[in-house]
Amino acid sequence: MNMTAESGKELIAQLKPLIKEAKCNVALCVPAILIPAMVKAAKGSKIKIGAQNVHWAKSGAYTGEISADMLKEYGVKYVIIGHSERRQYFGETDETVNKRTLLALENELTPIVCVGETLSERENGQTEKVLLKQLTEGLKGVEDVTKLVIAYEPVWAIGTGKTATDEQAQETIKYIRKTLGKLFGVKNANRVIIQYGGSMNAKNCKGLMAQPDIDGGLIGGASLKLDFATIVNFDK
Repeated sequence: MNMTAESGKELIAQLKPLIKEAKCNVALCVPAILIPAMVKAAKGSKIKIGAQNVHWAKSGAYTGEISADMLKEYGVKYVIIGHSERRQYFGETDETVNKRTLLALENELTPIVCVGETLSERENGQTEKVLLKQLTEGLKGVEDVTKLVIAYEPVWAIGTGKTATDEQAQETIKYIRKTLGKLFGVKNANRVIIQYGGSMNAKNCKGLMAQPDIDGGLIGGASLKLDFATIVNFDK
């Protein structure tokens, strides 16, 4: 929940020349009310606009929610589903993550499905158990897993003063890919983009992105400033 239409447009205008040679996909997932202005601002650039949430119903009595049709009307391509803050503050569950994911895929939106363990779960050795549940239940019924993105968010590394090492991030994302292989086949799992979302920034992106199983980043605070261009332009 950051920026206004004016400050968002200014950021995009500054980013455009800095990332025009980007070799990766670039998306800014913005608050719903800003989507029309940001789509217009990003026109003609490498930047696609995504949303931070989508409801699982086509329409109905769901006050405050956003439907896939509403997003598609403005050219939205990506939608974040199951972000740790949605789980923590707004009651998102693996079941609702699954319903939103299936709805997004049905409407040809690319879901960025977030998974990750809390500090207590990490310290109690439950990381793999938690991730297995989130992936198994959150992706139930998905026919083509290559049409979505997985973002690993170690909740314990966000705002706690603790930082995931490059090796920890790689080890966990390797487990995620291995689990996807069991659920959807190794060939499909190897084609899934898996991002790291634990406070990646311009200073630590080099080490993280050098890891063989990390395909990109779900960027938080660093996406609000021009440092974002450094991450975008990192060439593995």
